[in-house]
Amino acid sequence: MRNQDHRFCVAPMMDWTDRHCRFFHRIMSKGARLYTEMVTADAVIHGDRARLMGFSAAERPLALQLGGSNPVKLAEAAAVGEAFGYDEINLNIGCPSSRVQEGRFGACLMAEPDLVAACVRAMGDRVRVPVTVKCRIGIDDQDSEADLSRFIATVADAGVTTFIVHARKAWLDGLSPKENREIPPLDYARVYRLKAARPDLKIVINGGIETLEAAAEHLAHVDGVMLGRAAYQTPYVLAGVDQAFFGVTSPPLARGEVLDQLVPYVHAHLVDGGRLNSVSRHILGLYHGQPRARQFRRHLSEHGVGEGPGLDVLVEAIALVEGRGCAIAADAMAAG
Repeated sequence: MRNQDHRFCVAPMMDWTDRHCRFFHRIMSKGARLYTEMVTADAVIHGDRARLMGFSAAERPLALQLGGSNPVKLAEAAAVGEAFGYDEINLNIGCPSSRVQEGRFGACLMAEPDLVAACVRAMGDRVRVPVTVKCRIGIDDQDSEADLSRFIATVADAGVTTFIVHARKAWLDGLSPKENREIPPLDYARVYRLKAARPDLKIVINGGIETLEAAAEHLAHVDGVMLGRAAYQTPYVLAGVDQAFFGVTSPPLARGEVLDQLVPYVHAHLVDGGRLNSVSRHILGLYHGQPRARQFRRHLSEHGVGEGPGLDVLVEAIALVEGRGCAIAADAMAAG
């Protein structure tokens, strides 16, 4: 499914959606569009690109999310992302953290639509993959539909045709990033009206969506949905995505089958010198609401941290919830 379909997306989340998380998510859904954590343009240009931007081809379709406000730097970073093989370059105009504001990027840029337009135009001139924007419905006192419409129109005129809209405004002064995900009220209707007013644009809705049933309801009004925390806290929700939205008729993988497919990846990661917890921290919610879920989480949390734990810890956790061993893991451990 190497396409530009945004029908179902998993949100970029700092400290969450790293390459291990994305590989885990991809096991459950082949069609969902995945996003990296936000990477600043300066980090792409000057940092360790392999560490910051490396990914497995199995993660695609995959978008690189960039942060910044300098058109020249963003264009350079976008070109690097395209060269790495990303299917989309997304510009973050939604993050409300004070650290991001000090760097003059994120949600504060909704107050500067002309600058955002200059950024995406420069990016679009450098790459052939789509350049998209993730934004809020407004910031602070800039809270009218006219403000949102003006922002969208200005940026669309610079070549962007896909907007991912978090259906909350952002308070840049007085609320933490966590509070900005919870306190400003959701206004899905405003995003619906934006789509109705701009049928020429692809509008993806984000914010507070927790179930596939809710996602389906939104798709009656917009072109796509983006799950955030629900995809991390209750990741097995992704197992039903391909059947619900991408026409797949085969049954979803069972939780144990998901882990069976993850084991070879974990083994390779450990052989390469990685830590078990780098991967296992992302799977703690896999059995949410299921029998023995607490034992599964506790075993990984207590025995899977630090430099020492090996594949046996994951195998033991699987046995706790599935009541069986893992032949794939046994073969991997026997082979060293």
